[in-house]
Amino acid sequence: MNSQIRRLYLVIVAMVMSLAMAATYIQFFAAPSLNADGRNSRTILHASERDRGPIIVAGEAIAKSEPVEGTKRFQRTYTQGQLYAAITGWFSASLRSSTGLEAAAEDVFEGDSLSLLTQRIQSLFTGSVRRGGGVVLTVDPAVQEAAAQGLAGRRGAAVALEPSTGRVLALYSSPSFDPNLLAATDTDQALAYDEELNASADRPLNNRAIAGDLYPPGSVFKLVTAAAMLESGLTPDSKVPGPASMELPGTSTVLPNVTGLPCGSQEPTLAEAFARSCNTTFALSAEKLGADVLREKARAFGFDSTLSIPLPVTSSSFPEDSDPAQMALAAIGQGKVEVTPLQMAMVGAAIANNGTLMKPYLIDSVVSADVVVQQEFSPKVLTKPINPKVAQQLRAMMVDVVDKPFGTANNISRGDGSIAAKTGTAETGRGDQTVGWIVAFAPADNPDMVVAVAVEGDESSPYAGGGSDAGPIARAMLDARAAK
Repeated sequence: MNSQIRRLYLVIVAMVMSLAMAATYIQFFAAPSLNADGRNSRTILHASERDRGPIIVAGEAIAKSEPVEGTKRFQRTYTQGQLYAAITGWFSASLRSSTGLEAAAEDVFEGDSLSLLTQRIQSLFTGSVRRGGGVVLTVDPAVQEAAAQGLAGRRGAAVALEPSTGRVLALYSSPSFDPNLLAATDTDQALAYDEELNASADRPLNNRAIAGDLYPPGSVFKLVTAAAMLESGLTPDSKVPGPASMELPGTSTVLPNVTGLPCGSQEPTLAEAFARSCNTTFALSAEKLGADVLREKARAFGFDSTLSIPLPVTSSSFPEDSDPAQMALAAIGQGKVEVTPLQMAMVGAAIANNGTLMKPYLIDSVVSADVVVQQEFSPKVLTKPINPKVAQQLRAMMVDVVDKPFGTANNISRGDGSIAAKTGTAETGRGDQTVGWIVAFAPADNPDMVVAVAVEGDESSPYAGGGSDAGPIARAMLDARAAK
């Protein structure tokens, strides 16, 4: 063999080996990540030919697959689609996309999850058509419905957690959308609806409960600031400053109390300042606490951290570096503080659960195609942001917010000290528009549910108040749970 043929032979061998190695890598190592890539439309088209498992709430399948007559394909259908759209998302062969739980639990619905190994082996030996598994959710349908009815199409969101476990009892984003129209087999219909949703000024595809645009929390953030104040040595009966207004440090900008008056008196107790939600008391506390203390307390409650429930949750943020004026604003939930309603529900849940924050989760169990439980999920501790004594003090202060005549959530009182809450009305920087907030739980002495509600003001009605707008929604959700 002459040298030229030998070199050509070596080149050909090298090319064949490269192709073999590339094929091996793609087929055996890269395949899972390529299949999971949302840009891989072949995965969606292939999945449309498989009987995906159901999404189940309280024994009812709120999402399931139905065969399309005359084809090998299945169509995803959603009972009460708008009620659960923020949770389920959609699976659409027409749009070649999936979102929400349809994407987050893809391996279960496709039957690829490790928990469904027994089902796959059984299908292999019996020769039966492979089917997907399903998930049973933690959601309480009565609480979910109360959230939807309370928001009634207004921009906002509501989240409910079981504080002792972290189970998500409700997760609703408003306005909602109908995932059935996105899952339609008529491609033109699905595309037209998708374009309509994306063009809407209400942004219904934004999951306001856990993602989308973050909100300024306003005075509900005073739960975090008050926790830091109590840990610094103050008690609910400690006297604190409560002037009618103050200048932000290093500026000529005046920060007033909402009423424009002193906080009951020039030196109220911390409990009274909290119940009245006096801005000056908590803004002045930022200078004494220091930026590091307030920032670390926020992070202990879950700020600036990633979370999956398994829906991906946008991280809530507390400013890393701020001047004294910005830190004073941060102490009252303004400035550069941004949150999801889930984050504020987590703050309330830690207080309700004696200082221990459980990791929120949405899936109770994975089931086989025959709805036999294959895997169950257990509660897990996420952090312990405060000690039990501080949690008890905060709970008592939150009861005053509801039951004291001057409390900002007095309109949701049952008159028996059974509800604890904190309200907030946050400025958004968009003209006069505000976001009304409430974090509440009941029964106050042994809470079984915490809710966080955010209601946005809009162009036609810019003001949304914590007590006036968010409060009644929270009360309806708490009553729905209590009625069970």
